[in-house]
Amino acid sequence: MSYQLKPDQQIDIREILKDLDQYRPRRRGWTWRKPVPGLKMGPFTYQDCSQPLKASVPLPPAHNFENIDPQPLPVITTEIASGRFEDDIRRMRMAAHHGADHIMVIRTAGQSHIDGLIEGTPQGIGGVAISRKQVRAQRKALDLIEDEVGRPINYHSYVSGVAGPDIAVMFAEEGVNGCHQDPQYNVIYRNINMVRSFVDACESKRLIAWSQMAQIDGAHNANATARDAWKVMPELMVQHAINAQFSLGCGVPRDLICLSTVPPTATPAPCVHTDLPYAVALRELFPGFRMRAQMNTKYIESSTREATVTHVLNMLISKLTSADIQSTITPDEGRNVPWHIYNIEACDTAKQTYVGLDGLMDMVGLKDEGYLRDKARELKERAVLFLEDMLAAGGYFAAVEAGFFVDSGLYPERNGDGIVRRADGGIGAGTVIKRAADYMAPVTAHFGYNNVAQYDEAAQEDPASLIGGCTLERPELIQFIDELDEEDNVHVRMAENEAFRQPGAGQLKPEMEWLADGLVHLNLFFPVEAPLAEAAALETGRRMGLTDCEVISREVMHPHEGTRIEMKGHVPFALNVNELVVPKPPDTLSEDELRQDIEQRPLRVVAGTVGNDEHSVGLREIIDIKHGGIEKYGIEVHYLGTSVPPEKLVGAAIELNADGILASTIISHDNIHYKNIALIDRLAREMGVRDRVIFLAGGTQVTPELAREAGADEGFGRGSKGIHVATALVKKRRARQQ
Repeated sequence: MSYQLKPDQQIDIREILKDLDQYRPRRRGWTWRKPVPGLKMGPFTYQDCSQPLKASVPLPPAHNFENIDPQPLPVITTEIASGRFEDDIRRMRMAAHHGADHIMVIRTAGQSHIDGLIEGTPQGIGGVAISRKQVRAQRKALDLIEDEVGRPINYHSYVSGVAGPDIAVMFAEEGVNGCHQDPQYNVIYRNINMVRSFVDACESKRLIAWSQMAQIDGAHNANATARDAWKVMPELMVQHAINAQFSLGCGVPRDLICLSTVPPTATPAPCVHTDLPYAVALRELFPGFRMRAQMNTKYIESSTREATVTHVLNMLISKLTSADIQSTITPDEGRNVPWHIYNIEACDTAKQTYVGLDGLMDMVGLKDEGYLRDKARELKERAVLFLEDMLAAGGYFAAVEAGFFVDSGLYPERNGDGIVRRADGGIGAGTVIKRAADYMAPVTAHFGYNNVAQYDEAAQEDPASLIGGCTLERPELIQFIDELDEEDNVHVRMAENEAFRQPGAGQLKPEMEWLADGLVHLNLFFPVEAPLAEAAALETGRRMGLTDCEVISREVMHPHEGTRIEMKGHVPFALNVNELVVPKPPDTLSEDELRQDIEQRPLRVVAGTVGNDEHSVGLREIIDIKHGGIEKYGIEVHYLGTSVPPEKLVGAAIELNADGILASTIISHDNIHYKNIALIDRLAREMGVRDRVIFLAGGTQVTPELAREAGADEGFGRGSKGIHVATALVKKRRARQQ
């Protein structure tokens, strides 16, 4: 592949789409992270981390720690679901740089009931339409992204529905690395005929085994579906057992069978007290299988804060009990199809939590007696009794017909609200036909009766040899079908927003889902009850010129004092890039030039946090040599502390014959930070020293423009460093002496 990603350029989707009929996957099979015990990065040593990335985006605070970006040991999942696969490629690149190496592509709503492969690339609803072209394009893009970040990336989608075996074949051909496959999911949650589902699963699982895909089961759906999710823990274990043993019987290796584990509760329930025994019991019942830690989505409302806290608590369970794959919650999952910024936020949350908990099990341990042990044993006993009850009822099919599953009672309690399916009903009923005595399929990966010997007894272990190899060995035999729909395809969609595509795009729009969708997000607060606040928000959006405004979250701060509203809407305009005024980066002098200037002409300043402000950290970082502050260049600093009256700061400058005043101000209520800046300027003028004293003001809420308007010579906001302040002092002094 001649096209390569460049770090300073956006990915060119047009290059990805070129020559897709000729693309071949680099490899088959799932890849786990490589552990690096005792990993040294920056000033720290990590116990539970994996091989670092070649290129990545560190966590925001990393600039304080030499920009290190340690990678946790579990594979990190992000789920992609925009509906447009071409824009999801851009999202995948961002996610990979933030630590994701398991890209799970959510399938469009309703595809479970389509009885064959989709061709072309239509737009999806609630996910993307899984097709050969879509899979091939995204796998090709991920090859390039792998080269960029320096780590294999696992690509994943769903082998389920009535077209499950067809999709499994395509996935094996196209180098897909992981999949969901669980016949129970088809039966319980998609009402696909039981017999058809389990027969299809045999064929699908044999293909999964051949291609060494990691297989994830669907048991977590019981948790998401049951009325009282925490009561289905015994059933979850039984569902895990059925699919795990079924997969083993079909040839899937134990270490590629992943149980989709879900902590069943969320706060305000005592979630750790409930969830930890279940996690312990699960791992004891299923030794040697892999654990894919899914997040609890049953109780996610519309608050991103609430979802993130749930996410972190769920990962604490993962850390205490181990997880091989860590799924992530997009914190906006409870209110809309996730936006790409939240895919990234979820990856960062997982990375931050795991790295923050590094080495935890070297310091703490789970008790071998007491509540944890007793509860874990109780849950295992309930699961075994559930399984025995199922067998006594006549097996799985009979148990489903009797409504055993997704019943909200804690077994053996039953509430009679389980999902009921019939063995002779559902989608695809009556479509399973017994193979004839002379049936023969000359393919590599196949399950069940296959009379190859009638043609060549030597071919029984290699049926595809009868035809010189099938598509699994000879990808040139694959029939690649391009777009079929003239109106709904990737080329039409890309043409609609061509003016916004790089390289050389002159137009720009904000986006949340798709390129140039114009979608923006507003945070508002109104001191009224929720219904009135919602109406006020929509009217605010209308008056701001937004279209298609929609309230996506409402949170009552107090029933009568106020409501927080989050709203989305679309801007009806585009920006011309060439007309934008781009702020220039700070023009700093070199460290050697600063030291030389100050050595020749010493420079003395007074500094303090002014007004009633007790914050000191930011100013100390500007001053202290330890943090790269102005002291390292030889500037003499007289630090007056916090809550310094403006009069005292100016008076000290006069008394010490200082060249400069550094005023730090954080509190911004009633614009007090700018009022104090103006006061210092006025006092210095009244005392007749303003023309000889350089006055610099800074703080997290300060902008340079407004600081200068208030009377300072220069202002410094968030992210300012000692070298910026030192440069300003030296340059201002030079300018005054000219």
